[in-house]
Amino acid sequence: MGYRIGIDLGGTKTEILVLSPDGLELLRRRAPTPAGYEAALDMLAGLVRAVEDEAGVTASVGIGIPGTISPATGLVKNANSNALNGHALDTDLSRRLDREVRVANDANCFALSEATDGAAAGAANVFGVIIGTGCGAGLVINGKIVEGRHRIAGEFGHTPLPWPQPDEMPLRGCWCGMTGCLETYLSGPALAFECDGDGARDATILLPRAAAGEAKAIRALALHADRLARALAVISNILDPDIIVLGGGLSNMPHLYTDIPRLMKTYIFSDTFEPKVVQNAHGDSSGVRGAAWLWPAG
Repeated sequence: MGYRIGIDLGGTKTEILVLSPDGLELLRRRAPTPAGYEAALDMLAGLVRAVEDEAGVTASVGIGIPGTISPATGLVKNANSNALNGHALDTDLSRRLDREVRVANDANCFALSEATDGAAAGAANVFGVIIGTGCGAGLVINGKIVEGRHRIAGEFGHTPLPWPQPDEMPLRGCWCGMTGCLETYLSGPALAFECDGDGARDATILLPRAAAGEAKAIRALALHADRLARALAVISNILDPDIIVLGGGLSNMPHLYTDIPRLMKTYIFSDTFEPKVVQNAHGDSSGVRGAAWLWPAG
């Protein structure tokens, strides 16, 4: 495999990069994401042609989206960029570019990036979790994304909070229609709401407040870490990953990497357990790099 193009198609912005055959970044560009589907196709095709002209190469194309392609219909589903839903993005863009285009969920792209040449490089069983505005995850085993038969593997944010405590009942309602979804407890807005009753605030501001001794900030951060530990313990009891990589805005909170491994042990069904929970290596670039790695080496 030669040059690779990766695209991170977000709701407000789109990022594109070109990787050399050995994985070095050649160039990167950003553009606003247009509102309509046809306009988005025009933008994507134009970006691909522009970066190929600039780099003087022809490349494979991979795209990460905040949703997935339904195996039943071949159409995008569950995307929070609503214009994508109900459309055959991979097929439509393939026709415009006259080549195959691979599309995957953005959390899967994150996990693939970190497993390929990031914080989990060399690990066989990698679970990547994004905790930011929302909460999602991806699973990579032996260098390949595991999507599952229905392409729902990694829907971490819409599994229920495990081992709920009495003061956590009744469980919170989620926008998906269910109750108790992890996204309503682990995301940035959920953490901010836990402390201040305002999910619109930046949850990372709780760190300096906790460091200054503010009791409610200390409590909110401790409760969030315990909930995340419970959630990752369930994953560990099922998959026993070699490494868990955290991404998204909340992954920048240093206490998670000391507190969570310790807290997880309480919930693990084993006489020995030494979890490895690490911060991502590529930061905000993991998604777009993972999209490029949808085309593997060789």
